[in-house]
Amino acid sequence: MNVNRRTLLGVTAGLAAAGRSDMAGAWTSPNWHALANDVRTQMAWAWDHYRQRAWGKDEIKPVSGTFSSFPLKTRHLGLSLIEALDTLWLMGLDTQFQDGVDWVKTSFDPNVDGEVSVFETSIRLVGGLLSAHLACGDAVLLAKARDLADRLLPAFATPTGMPYRFVNLKTGSVREPVTSPADIATYLPEWGTLSRLTGDPRYAAAARRAIVAVFDRRSRLDLVATKIDVLTGEWQSRTATVGSYCDSFFEYLWDSWQLFGDADCKRMYDVCTAAILKHQQVWKDGNFWIADVDFETGAIVSTEQDELASFYGGLLAQGGAIQQGAAYTESWAKVQARYGVLPEGYDYAASKPTQVTNALRPELIDAAFNLWLINRDPRWREIGRLHFEAMKRWNKAQFGYTDLADVTASPKRQADHCPGYWWSEQMKYYYLMFSDTVRFDYHDNYLSTEGNVLKGFKRELG
Repeated sequence: MNVNRRTLLGVTAGLAAAGRSDMAGAWTSPNWHALANDVRTQMAWAWDHYRQRAWGKDEIKPVSGTFSSFPLKTRHLGLSLIEALDTLWLMGLDTQFQDGVDWVKTSFDPNVDGEVSVFETSIRLVGGLLSAHLACGDAVLLAKARDLADRLLPAFATPTGMPYRFVNLKTGSVREPVTSPADIATYLPEWGTLSRLTGDPRYAAAARRAIVAVFDRRSRLDLVATKIDVLTGEWQSRTATVGSYCDSFFEYLWDSWQLFGDADCKRMYDVCTAAILKHQQVWKDGNFWIADVDFETGAIVSTEQDELASFYGGLLAQGGAIQQGAAYTESWAKVQARYGVLPEGYDYAASKPTQVTNALRPELIDAAFNLWLINRDPRWREIGRLHFEAMKRWNKAQFGYTDLADVTASPKRQADHCPGYWWSEQMKYYYLMFSDTVRFDYHDNYLSTEGNVLKGFKRELG
């Protein structure tokens, strides 16, 4: 195992030193500012199409030029517009940013008799409103974030403090007590920020209680599983993963330490990470993977990797395990090199996709961005460049950027959907990594799991 790790890290270091990419031969350092300008141009182009064809709607369908709703089934809350706001501000697209803020102030109204995911609504809409408020200082945006969080709070009224999965925004009725650590515990950065800005401690208290409730129910191996009943506190599955269902639980343990200096969250993160590295890390053919295991025995139950897990290399590096984080990111970069765009699922044992779609995902560039913030290694920028150029080649449609139906087809087959997180995440990661913008503090910052900037705006422009 140690030989494989040293070999892989030596290759990684050699690639960075030689200025080579996994997909090409020798190359000279790109013009990063030109790339940043291209990212900005693509964002403005996509925003114009959204403005013309889906203004105030949740998500544009870039192939057909129509739109779809999320998180409500039939009503729209301006999801993509709100998710885009802080990205527009960072890029200096000030007219577009102000147009979006004006829409929120006049048209955003969450008083809707409809059911939403508590988790998705918090990270996307509460987080998006908060980051836009922090960018420009408009108090109306903060008031709307608070109104929305108040509508989510009834979900937390359980015996364990862990929230139901769904809540009705108007009536406060709740549904689905069997949910996941990610759905339960991905709130404290946004809700702690809301408590700090409003002086109301309820939001941070509810979010923190939920995090502790999950951690306190970990197995004797210090692992958590994918499903739990929030009424009884009993686990409903035995699978431990760093992918979907658990990913942002680990992320927000570290993030709550990073953003607020919460030492208990740092301790919980360290315990969980040590257990993951002890029981779940696997080396195969010189590549580093994090297997799904039985959370009580540590036995491997699946060799399939969820694309969502590719963020985890950046989190490992943030938490101090930079060698493992770099190795995991390199393993995913090799899959990107093979297919151009990551498949949703990949079996590291069989070396083949298990799901050939890609929902315009940002996780690999998220990891590369966090690694780059730590050590400024040009290798991470190069992974970002490849990610951006592949997106331009394969995901660009007539009216914006769309997800893919098959990354293994030649040419790759497009679907017809641009998720709201595209506006908040990868376009921001690309721009921040390539631009060295004066609007962002590269040394003291925080981006949420949805890419929302809750710390790091520099409003004194140079």
